[in-house]
Amino acid sequence: MPKKILVANRGEIACRIIQSVKKLGFTAVAVYSEADAHARHVRLADESIAIGQARASESYLDADKVVAAARAAGADAIHPGYGFLAENAAFARKCREAGIAFVGPSEETILSMGDKHRAREMAIAASVPVLTGSGKLDPTNEPSILAAGESIGFPVLVKAAGGGGGIGLRPVEDPLKLVSAVQSTSSQAERAFSDPSVYIEKLIRRARHIEVQLFGLGTKGAIHLHHRDCSAQRRYQKILEEARPRRLDPKAAEGMLSSAINLANSVNYQGAGTVEYLYDDETGSFFFMEMNTRLQVEHPVTEMITGTDLVSMQILLALGEDISSTISQESIQDNGHAIEVRVCAERPAKHFVPSPGNIDRMVLPEGEGIRIDTGFEQGDRITPFYDSLMMKIVAHGSDRSQAISRLDAALQGTIIEGIETNLAFLRNLVRHQEFVTDRLHTKFVEDNLSVLI
Repeated sequence: MPKKILVANRGEIACRIIQSVKKLGFTAVAVYSEADAHARHVRLADESIAIGQARASESYLDADKVVAAARAAGADAIHPGYGFLAENAAFARKCREAGIAFVGPSEETILSMGDKHRAREMAIAASVPVLTGSGKLDPTNEPSILAAGESIGFPVLVKAAGGGGGIGLRPVEDPLKLVSAVQSTSSQAERAFSDPSVYIEKLIRRARHIEVQLFGLGTKGAIHLHHRDCSAQRRYQKILEEARPRRLDPKAAEGMLSSAINLANSVNYQGAGTVEYLYDDETGSFFFMEMNTRLQVEHPVTEMITGTDLVSMQILLALGEDISSTISQESIQDNGHAIEVRVCAERPAKHFVPSPGNIDRMVLPEGEGIRIDTGFEQGDRITPFYDSLMMKIVAHGSDRSQAISRLDAALQGTIIEGIETNLAFLRNLVRHQEFVTDRLHTKFVEDNLSVLI
């Protein structure tokens, strides 16, 4: 009997996972909310189960409903994708208690790495460099907050311990604004993550965001699949990612790889995970930010240069297969360069507000080195209930120059009508001289926003 894999997500990532499930010869089971009854991921799946109303808390975020759907379908495993329940330790535990494999690490690992402050302490124990920072702060204790800021030195970044996806991060330049920033971040964290814990770290103004893709084999150790550069961001939300980064100090590049593996091995990590760093171009120093215990949005660029299928690897490992004989550090390729952009239904000229509506026309590019991961087709509707991400356009080339050329042509060949998108913004980004000459940093988009829009 073929295995059944329930995909506990929607949109482009659900479609992406379903693709690998079918490639493995398994049965793909989709879940959907009332708003997604006719969505592309439902059409692609072999089976589908309704799990509730449009609001995510009543459907995709309801762990009990998702587990009940998996039981009803007779699923062997649940793949959470990213977002929603992907880093929810309680959900991982519910899957295990129901006798259903969770495609991801153990709940203990999720708990350890999901708390950014605790992950920071584990990074220190594993000899991973970290920025100067504080312990968790009491938002009502103003003297201790001010003392922490003075000790670290401004500017600082206020961080929610349970944060993710760019939420719960506030830069502070002015010491007089630190207390209010800590208090407002704590309130936001309580609403978003049910955890008001916050702490502060030293802020590097012009840094690059470099991450290492890992794949852990439990007690058999972790391997890396090279670096990614995710420096093109707006308000800590990634816009464009590429693999592999150029202009890295060789010693720092090797240090990021080895320290990421050390951190993963310290918890006998299982499955796909990512360790994220800030990299200082001027000094060649790097500092641990966080570890994500899930598949990243930007995983396609890694797959393009390594020739791997991270989703299939995740599923097989979760089902108990020994893949260490076929996946080893020596087997990982490093072929060319890949760049990904996130196409969203949004209005850049109006502060990037979402742009829901019907997709009246959609023409997607084709060509050598081009990959499209999309959750929508012509005639579909973008609802206002979820993330505005529509698709990812990925270009691979023999080198960075060819990848940029192919990506530029692909963006030119993409037509979406009926809703507003960020396509023109992305075209301007990939043609900007600082991007072409590989000079991006995490504040580049904000510094050049008027030109890019």
